[in-house]
Formats: sequence, structure tokens, C-alpha cells
Amino acid sequence: MGAFEEQDVVRRRFDVADAAPLLLDARGAVAGWTRDARRLLGYAADEVVGHGLAELLADEDAARAPELIERCRRDDGWAGLLTARRADGRTLRVMARVTSALHTHGPAHWLVLLSEMTGEPGWNMSRAVLEQMVAGSPVGIAIVDTDLRFVWSNAALGQFGGGPPEQRLGLRLAEVQPGLDAEAIEEQMRRVLATGVPVVGYEHVGRVRAAPYRETAHMMSFTRLDDDHGRPMGVYYTVVDVSDRHRARRRLALLDRAGEHIGRTLDIRRTAQELAEVAVPDFADFVAVDLLEYVLRGAELPGAAEGAVPLRRAGQQRAHQDVPEPVVGVGDVSSYLPGSPPIRVLTSGRSWREERLDPLAREWAADIPDGRKATFLELGLHSVMIVPVRARGVTLGVTTFFRRHGEEPFDDEDLSLAEDLVARAAVCVDNARRYTRERDAALVLQRNLLPLRLPEQEAVEVAACYRPADELIGLGGDWYDLIPLSGARVALVVGEVPGHGIAAAASMGRLRTAVRTLAALDLPPEEVLAHLDDLVARSAGEAGLPPGGEGADAQAVGSGCVYVVYDPVDGRCTMATAGHPAPAVIGPDGAVAFVELPQGPALGAGGPPFESVELELAEGSTLALHTDGLLARGEEWAVDADRERLEQALRRQADSLDLRCRTVVEGLVPSRPHDDVALLMARTRRLDAGRVATWELPRDPAAVADARKTAVRQLAEWDLDELAFTTELVVSELVTNAIRYAGGPIRLRLIRERALVCEVFDGGATAPHLRHPRTTDEGGRGLLLVSQFTQRWGTRFVPDGKIIWAEQPLTEDGV
Repeated sequence: MGAFEEQDVVRRRFDVADAAPLLLDARGAVAGWTRDARRLLGYAADEVVGHGLAELLADEDAARAPELIERCRRDDGWAGLLTARRADGRTLRVMARVTSALHTHGPAHWLVLLSEMTGEPGWNMSRAVLEQMVAGSPVGIAIVDTDLRFVWSNAALGQFGGGPPEQRLGLRLAEVQPGLDAEAIEEQMRRVLATGVPVVGYEHVGRVRAAPYRETAHMMSFTRLDDDHGRPMGVYYTVVDVSDRHRARRRLALLDRAGEHIGRTLDIRRTAQELAEVAVPDFADFVAVDLLEYVLRGAELPGAAEGAVPLRRAGQQRAHQDVPEPVVGVGDVSSYLPGSPPIRVLTSGRSWREERLDPLAREWAADIPDGRKATFLELGLHSVMIVPVRARGVTLGVTTFFRRHGEEPFDDEDLSLAEDLVARAAVCVDNARRYTRERDAALVLQRNLLPLRLPEQEAVEVAACYRPADELIGLGGDWYDLIPLSGARVALVVGEVPGHGIAAAASMGRLRTAVRTLAALDLPPEEVLAHLDDLVARSAGEAGLPPGGEGADAQAVGSGCVYVVYDPVDGRCTMATAGHPAPAVIGPDGAVAFVELPQGPALGAGGPPFESVELELAEGSTLALHTDGLLARGEEWAVDADRERLEQALRRQADSLDLRCRTVVEGLVPSRPHDDVALLMARTRRLDAGRVATWELPRDPAAVADARKTAVRQLAEWDLDELAFTTELVVSELVTNAIRYAGGPIRLRLIRERALVCEVFDGGATAPHLRHPRTTDEGGRGLLLVSQFTQRWGTRFVPDGKIIWAEQPLTEDGV
């Protein structure tokens, strides 16, 4: 019984009324003796007064007297059990309580109260009683000497294996329990021997002889044993099996880890692999996750799963290299034999566990080459659980857990834990499946909103790069476009809608369609933006939605756009912007300049009118149109006023324009950008002078015939004789209309590009209209014939008049 237990007994059992008092001085000598003390011990006062306390105690306690006096001084008292020596030589077990008798200047005397333990045979702590107590204890107890060899142990220690107590004598722990990390335990014993400080609650996990295939946990405490002179004799330690608590803690830790690591992405295969990785190696030695093809495609499930429904390996993990490598790889089809456990679990939706597999049974997979077929014994697997991956009442696949030989078989608690793990993963898998379906739908929308490829033309060489901020959906509000215009010209457009995701993409799609429609009218850039601004403001007003509200109409308010028209005939470029960064121009020599472009208001926001700028570009110059996400930094979507970073990035050379475009984006934009990013780069070309022919015509009806002849001669020089008839018709009708209905000078121009362009300029301000004349009408058929014999035609207005144009497609040989 320890000192604390003795003090507790004394406090509960001590009766002050029956106690015999005596007084000790500060040195521990008897200073006062009472009649009750004489009655209890039989000494007269003159026999004990002045003598030390040790002379009143039996030998085993007399040696403790100095220590007890010191403890009284330190703790201001003491209580416990002592063995006293009576005057007649007999011993008497007494309860003792020592308290301070004077507190003014420190304890000068000690009051000792003694109470006889008569009538309490249970408190006779003899050696036999102590041996009976430790030998019958259900707690494993052992004593080792200073060499850490067993000198004594109780029967309860045998429950952990290693034989009865007599077989342990003289052995070290490693010899008794070879499966344990004996060195770690003996290190605790050496520390206790060296310091004398007990170690309490040391937990050790290992395999004992009593359960060689099961990992067990033990709670151990170590106390040093000293002889009468305070020299270490050995270590007394206790062992308690806490495996159940340890396994429960590990289960909770595994579930916590599953909650932290499974479902971190909305990728189905990644989620399946995370399930396998969480369960290995702490729970299983090999885990395979097989999902239905429908799930991996993100499609709706057809209903109850059947055995013929194809499964595909979505994730797998093995613990050690000695676990055989699986035949089925991740992404491969998992074929199982009809009626095999995986198929039964898939069709029934109920888990299946086999504590010990038939070692000679073949594995369940089908379509395995003969050279790879193996039994479970050859695979080293002996215990298995198969759990259906079910979410929202639908089976998505199966998860198989294996343990190899030498490991504890799966039990019911393991199956319950496996079902919890798979249930958590199943919800994540189903969420990922639903997300995949929605994302595929969003990507279809994106493919229909952004150009799959930019149209072929000869005015510019183009490259584009787009990176959305919404990495989950992959859609944003930024867009770019290249629109062929009449006269071999092209329009370059870059714009952005506030926000991200499908709503922003829908708004972007509407604006992009509107821009293409306005571009077909051959309007100047500032007029295109003005019409676009009216459209956005009117749409939001009709919907009754304020800026920033829900819906595409409201979201389009505040959008930005830059519209550029480039003419490869003379190299002139006209541009205007609405709440959008101005383009940068990279000269043929690599110098970078930013266009000083008047900044117009954002679309739908209202403000001053839009203005355009015209400049001439040298051949080989590169226009860089970008959204403000290319320069955005930090948490706020603010444009970096200092364009030095962009300038440095645009100076970098690359093998191709496409690579240069991607290099700029990758150099400026983080992998997870704060805003959508679109960059359109266009390297300008000039049409060779020999591919453009221009003639000034007089305002004389006779000039029509001369114009036809001149055009036919030019076609002959270009080897386009097959287009002579149609071209004569077009030139005749357009020049005749200019002479008849318009004023000012008349000019005819032919352009040989990917199409043969015929243009007639006049000073009139009235656009011609296509008529459908009746049979009896004498005129009005000119433009009707032009529209029927050409690919397309139209009118565009210029500052000093208008141009009526028509295009004929060129054959491959005529290009």
C-alpha cells in the first residue's frame, strides 16, 4: 500500500476520541507523554521522554523515522500506518497522525495521535497479504533487476504470453516477447532506474505472443525499487491491455483523416483514389475502388445495376511492395466473373465480408491472362471486405478491402468502419458525378460562345489565350473574336463581363453575338460601341434589373469592350474602347508601345460619347488586346497602373505567335487567377500592291463599258478568267448605279484576297436597297442579280461617301 493510500485510510478510519496523544519536539524526540499513550504502549513517562521516535517503532519503521520527521517539516504534518513496539516486546499496528502543535515561529513541537488497529485484520499488511494482493491482481505486474531481467511476476502477466512466472525468471523482455519493441520499453526502465522518477501511463503498441496476428496496445507504469540504503534494486512495473481503447481511437482518427482528405476536389477519379489512400496501410493492405462507367462519365444512372454493367478501376492503393501488383490498372475495365462476390455486392447493394478466404480459391477477376492468374494464397491475401459505393439510394460501384497473411482478419467492427468510410466517399463521388454532368453542359455552352477556331483570312496572323478564374466550371465573362469585314479588312474584339461562371458566360454570349451583328453593318468602331451601349442599357432597363442584380441582363451592365478594325491594303487601324484597357502595339523591332486611346464609359453605365483613334501600322507589327485580368493583382480586381510587367512580357520572343501568346499569359497570370483573362494577339500583314487595282471613273455612262473591259483585263493578269462574266455583271451594275443615283467622284477597286472583292465608291450618302421587281417592271433588277451571283454584298459608309461592295469566292487554283 502506497503512502497516499495509507493517508487516505487514516483519514477515513481515524477516531480522535480513541486516539492516544503524545508530543514530539522539533528533533523528533518525545517531549510529552500521556496516560493514554502509556495505556497503548505500556511505557512509563520517564522511560520514553527524551528518547527519539524511532525507539518506539519496530525495526522496519524505525529506519523511516528521520524521513517521517523531514516530511512533517516539509508538508506540515503526516498521516499513515506504523508498527509500534510495546514495552513487553510485542508489536502493535497503529494509525498515526502528526500535526503541528505551534505555528507562531514555525513548528517547535509535533502532536502525534495514535490509534490501535485492533479488530481490523484486513489491515495487517504482512508479506503474505501483500503477495496475495499482487499475485491475484488482474493487472499484469513484474519486477526486474538492475540488469532488466525478471526476478518476479504475477500470473496475470501471463495473459500477454511468454509463459508462467517461473519461466520468465532471469530473462529479458525481448526474450519473453520477441514481437514487441523491447528496446523502447527497456529505455523507459533505464530512465526510471537512473532518475528515480516514476513513468505513469506509457502506451506501447505491438504484437505479443498471446495475439501474434493482432496489434495490441498496453498501458504501462514504471517505479524504481530502492533498498534500505536508497540504492536502486530494480523496477516494478504494471501492464494493462488498452487495445479496445486504442482501436477506437484509431478508428476515430481514420474517420477524421477521411473527412479531411476525401472529396477535396470535384474529380471522380481523384476522390476514389483518396478513399484508397486513406484506408492504406492503417486499415487494409490493398484497396480497390471500381465504379460504373456511367458514374465516371457523369451521366445519369440507368437504374438498378446489373452484373453486365461495365465497371472501371477508379482508384487503388497497396501498402507494401510484397503485396502483388494488381492486374487491373487505374482507368482499366474491371471484369468480374458472374456470381462473384463483387458482382453480388454490386447487384444487391449489401456489404460482404470473408474473415478467411479459401487460400486455394482463384481470384474473382475475369479476362486475366493465364500467366497472371493466381490463387489468394499466391497473392498473399487472406481476409476481404467488399462494400457497395452507395449514395442517395443508388449503387455507384464497389470498394474492396484486402488484408494479407500475418494480419488480423477483418471483423464486424472493421466492416462497420469500412462502410462509414465508403459512405463518406460515396457522397463525394456522387457530388463529383453531378458536377461533371453540369460542367460538361457548361463546357458545351462555352464551346458555343467562344470561337473554336478563328476564321482564316490574310489581314493578320492571330493567336488567342483564355484562362477563366472559375476553375470549377471553367467559364468566365471574358471573350475575344476576329470578324472578317468587307474589303479584306478584319475586326478584332476583346471584351469582358463582370463576374464568373455560367451567368457571366451567358451575358458574354449575348454581347459577342451583338458585336458580330453590328460588325456586319460595317459601322466605325465608335458607332459599334455606341449601339452596344444602348443595347445593354435598354435590355437591363426592360428587365427592371439594376446593375449587379441577378440575371444576364443586369450582369452585362458595366461590361468592357475594345473594338479594332485593321485594313491590310493601307495598314491603317481604327479602334475605340468602352471601359476597357487600350491595346498594346509591338513593333517589328520588338519595341512595345501602348495606344493613347480615349477611354469610353463601360457599357450600359452612361457617360460621354465614344471616340476612336486611327493609326498606321508597319507590316509585322503585333496588336495585343487583353482584358484587365492580365494585370490584376491581389484580392481586389484592380488593374496595375504600371504596365512595366506587361511590357516586359510582350518583349519576350518565341518560336511562334501562339507560343508567344501563351508565354505572356503564363508569365503574368497565376495558376488560380483572381479574374478571367483573355489575350488576343494579331500580327499585321500588308496585301501586295499587285493584288489591289484601283481606277478613277468619270461620271459618264460610257465609262461603264470601259470599267468592264478594265476589270476583265485585270482578272486575266490574275489568272481569274473564270470569274470574268460575273465580274463584268457586278462592275456594270454597281458603276451604273453610282453614275445614275450618286454624286461626286467614282472609284472602282478590285482586291484579290481569299475572295475577289469588287468595290465602287461614290460621294452619295444614300444606301441602295435590294428590290424584288415584278415581271412588267423595266428596272430594279441590278442589285438582285448582284446578290444572286456573288457570295455576299453590302454597303459601308466612309467620311466622304459610301462604298458598295460584292465578294466572289475564289477557287483553290485561283488563290
